[in-house]
Amino acid sequence: MVKTAEQNGWPFGDGLRLLVAANLKRFTVHHCQQNSGMRRAAVALALVNAGDDSPVYGIPKTAPGEAALVLTRRSQHLVNHAGQWALPGGSIDQGETAEQAALRELKEEVGISLGPAAILGRLDDFSTRSGFTITPIVVWAGENPGLIPNPAEVASVHRIPVMELMRDDAPVLQSIPESDNPVLLMPVGQGWIASPTGAVLYQFREVALQGREVRVAHYEQPYFAWR
Repeated sequence: MVKTAEQNGWPFGDGLRLLVAANLKRFTVHHCQQNSGMRRAAVALALVNAGDDSPVYGIPKTAPGEAALVLTRRSQHLVNHAGQWALPGGSIDQGETAEQAALRELKEEVGISLGPAAILGRLDDFSTRSGFTITPIVVWAGENPGLIPNPAEVASVHRIPVMELMRDDAPVLQSIPESDNPVLLMPVGQGWIASPTGAVLYQFREVALQGREVRVAHYEQPYFAWR
């Protein structure tokens, strides 16, 4: 099922939940073979109501009732990737599944507590230059779950409208001298979100929303993120 942005936007509700679940069910997930030294991690793509948040980073104000994804800006005090855009997530603990880790991190980082029934499906694994194999988990987080950022990990938390991911100028593919593969950037407001988060957002747009078979694991990350 392919839906375009022109079809009445992306309202938050049962229609969207069923569409995303059906598209993810048809999608064949690619798993990365776990290499020695790589750490497993999971991130949550949590769908919520965009609400009446004030515009952030140049994003046009979105009417309540539109769908959004929860994204954070990482704390400046963190050792890895301080200050960067991120999806709620972190390392998978021993004995955990990727789904369990994504739900745990969602609660720890932004205060959203969900059960297994909220899980809609997975996207492809993405291995990063900094030594993680990330599994993205798509979840239905409810109408207004409340967002409570954990100050130890999160500088701020934002509901980014799904419509922002549908921009005609997304994605941007940027060549870098350090790699033969381009860096994928997703424009957001007046800035952009780089891979791996940008690549995951792009695959969510193409697979979960549009029902297309699109792969992103080959895209590069900015050189500053190679550590």
